[in-house]
Amino acid sequence: MPNLPAFLAWGIITTLFIAVGWMPNEILGGYGNADTGSWQGAATKLVLAEDGTTFNQYLGLVGPMITYLLPLLIANTGGRVVYGARGAVVASVVAVGMIVGSTVPMFLGAMIIGPLAAWIMKKIDSIWAGKIKAGFEMLVDMFSAGIASAAMAVGAFFGFAPIITAVSNWLGELVNSLADAGLLPIMSIIVEPAKVLFLNNAIGNGALVPLGAQQVAENGKSLLFLVEANPGPGLGILLAYTFFGVGMAKSSAPGAAIIQFLGGIHEVYFPFVLMKPTLILAAIAGGATGVATNAAFGSGLTGPAAPGSIFAVFATTARDSYVGVILSVLLSFAVTFLISAVILRATRKRDLAKGGGDLQAAIAQTEANKGKSSSALGALAGASASADGAATARPIHAIVFACDAGMGSSAMGASILRDKLKKAGRADVTVVNKAVANLDDSADLVITHSELTDRARRHAPSARHVSVENFLSSPVYDDVVREVVEADAQKAEA
Repeated sequence: MPNLPAFLAWGIITTLFIAVGWMPNEILGGYGNADTGSWQGAATKLVLAEDGTTFNQYLGLVGPMITYLLPLLIANTGGRVVYGARGAVVASVVAVGMIVGSTVPMFLGAMIIGPLAAWIMKKIDSIWAGKIKAGFEMLVDMFSAGIASAAMAVGAFFGFAPIITAVSNWLGELVNSLADAGLLPIMSIIVEPAKVLFLNNAIGNGALVPLGAQQVAENGKSLLFLVEANPGPGLGILLAYTFFGVGMAKSSAPGAAIIQFLGGIHEVYFPFVLMKPTLILAAIAGGATGVATNAAFGSGLTGPAAPGSIFAVFATTARDSYVGVILSVLLSFAVTFLISAVILRATRKRDLAKGGGDLQAAIAQTEANKGKSSSALGALAGASASADGAATARPIHAIVFACDAGMGSSAMGASILRDKLKKAGRADVTVVNKAVANLDDSADLVITHSELTDRARRHAPSARHVSVENFLSSPVYDDVVREVVEADAQKAEA
């Protein structure tokens, strides 16, 4: 999540400055010849013919960003998760060895090598942990990390990079074969079920994004960026539940649809599929329809739509592809909605008899598939809430909603409470959303998902902390508004 702005930045730069972009620029787009141009900026010498003829090609922004910046960010983040700042540095060094040893964008490689390099460094450090004499710790730490990262970088250059390059080339040949045979839509048979099982990042960033980037370099656009990120199928399923669902699923679907389609957080529709697995057929049909539409119109994106919001899709749509892209989203939505509606209508009586299905269990299963809790999924978990600790006399002037990424459902919750306070005449109370890691003691009240409250307390120990299970409809919000209004009234009486 922290790296998504970089992906979006690359997509915008590509959309604007490549040869077929909105504002073609041979310097920024990196497609001009520095030997014949007047600008004497950064350039690299490329072999032009078999006889050894060379010319200087502008580096631009597009190529270096996708070749170096994005994979390095992925590796750095993976290393940081495993072993903090030390792991991030080692992972970045090793990733450079892998990048320069390959001929394709190394997103998949970075997802593997970053955490792996940090884990190896962690294991190396454990060998002499507690055995270093006082005063020599820094010396050992610096040289051990430097030597280990240098050795692993060389190993990645000669050993790991060729393997990932071969895998990427094989995947590229497979995609080209499917395109030549007109069979690209069958990718949805794999992609849509994989999304529900939280394999979407591995498929999207590991395979489709690197292949799409290669196609952008060759053709200026790629439909592969929209295979996994198309928000149409998810919207179709959620709106089908809105009109034809029952119980908790029906009441939760409209809010989830907003988060999914506009916010780009696709995982909120996964529990609805898990509740009724036959809906995966609707998602596959809708996804295949979107791919077929883009193939028919020759449309595509110039970069990843990250997150998979309709806004991100439009921001990275190629200049000549708006008709095809818009139709691909609309038609994929329509097909998914119609098939989902038929399935839900056919099973409506049985669902009513069972009380509408167990959305809570489906959410728990989705989080199990993801491997950790999700604030976005927590927004669907029901209306239960709990307040931690007794109320303090500290007046509430600044409220912070916090989640892992500081966006998505926490932003929705902040917006809801902000509106409630405004209606109560207390628009002066500040309500913002942040990532848990960015919290500080400036907040008077911090509202988090229950599983993140302990982490939030460590970052903002003097603030009052409240836990919720549902960011969209928690009774805690009314309690907070009531407390703020009553405190104001008591102050006036005094």
